[in-house]
Formats: sequence, C-alpha cells, structure tokens
Amino acid sequence: MPHLQIRDLEHETIAVLRSRAAAEYLTMSQFLRRELRRLAGTATAAQLLAKADDRRQRLDGGVDRAAFTAVLEEP
Repeated sequence: MPHLQIRDLEHETIAVLRSRAAAEYLTMSQFLRRELRRLAGTATAAQLLAKADDRRQRLDGGVDRAAFTAVLEEP
C-alpha cells in the first residue's frame, strides 16, 4: 500500500487529531485512514453543482445555481 507524508502541519493540528484518535481508541494511522477515506468519498462543491445543474435541466427548472452556491458559501 502506498504511503502518504504531510509536511509542515501545525503542532496544534496534530494535537487535536491525536486527541480525537485517542478518544476513539484508534491509532493516528487508523484515525487518519478512516478520515481520508471519508473525505475521498464526499462529493466536492463542483460535483454537487454539476448534479444540481443536471437535475435542473431534467426537471425544466428546479434548483437555481446562484441560490445553491450562496447556501454553500454561508458560514
């Protein structure tokens, strides 16, 4: 299996990740592997917009791209 190395990660970030892994009784490798798989399986904003555009075309209207984008940009 390939390896992944992340450089220049802040100490605070590492501490938070280590704490979260420990809270779930996981090693850092186990925790990060799971989180990276979850991240990789999550649709990007561009993919969601493309899906919404496709649906709008099929439904002859529906989701307005500008309104959808505005919702994604809300805090």
